Amino acid sequence: MQHSDDSATITFITGANKGLGYETARRLIALGQRVIIGARDVERGKTAADKLGARFVPIDVTNDESVSRAAEDVKAHEGHIDVLINNAGIIGSRLPAEEIGGPEALEVLNTNVAGIIRVTHAFLPLLKRSSHPAIVNVGSGMGSLALTRDPKRSESKHVAPLYSSSKAAVTMLTAQYAKALPGMRVNAADPGYTATDLNGNSGHQTVTEGTDAIVALATEGPEAPTGRFIDRAGLVPA
Repeated sequence: MQHSDDSATITFITGANKGLGYETARRLIALGQRVIIGARDVERGKTAADKLGARFVPIDVTNDESVSRAAEDVKAHEGHIDVLINNAGIIGSRLPAEEIGGPEALEVLNTNVAGIIRVTHAFLPLLKRSSHPAIVNVGSGMGSLALTRDPKRSESKHVAPLYSSSKAAVTMLTAQYAKALPGMRVNAADPGYTATDLNGNSGHQTVTEGTDAIVALATEGPEAPTGRFIDRAGLVPA
């Protein structure tokens, strides 16, 4: 096993080769955490990890075998993790609502919802070896019934049936895991409308602002509550 600093928090981040995942990794490393970059694209993942001073582990959250291999890799090298950040996600098809079919729906749900379930399932044994384990699921205000119906909020201006419904599922998954896993903190973060590749860099927030809630959840103490959905300003209504 590699143990450069046994006291450092060890964090595994999915989809960390760019965007919010990459910026989260950069900030957590700067705060002294040992970060493992998880990404589907091997070349981009290696490049990102080398640039940041992190370790790279290939993982495709839509593939059971890939997720299992990633967990085995981390078990062999680090032995455990303290924080799991389920960040990998896709927008999916931009077809009009009336043209969306089953294949388009399954693609988004497989990544954004089943992906979190796969990774959480595989990494739970490694989290349980931590004295203060935490899971951070990257959700979205687009998955909030309250925000998407509030005409004052930008979330109400967009129609994205697949993405929104998948992110609503992430919020509920977080709440359910928080009840099912009383020994660890399980929370969700809404990055807000952030400029990333996901939206063609159209967001009004910087990627640093977009990672504020994720970093907060990944660095708070073991006494912090579980089952929350927060953005950089505080609790988000579901």
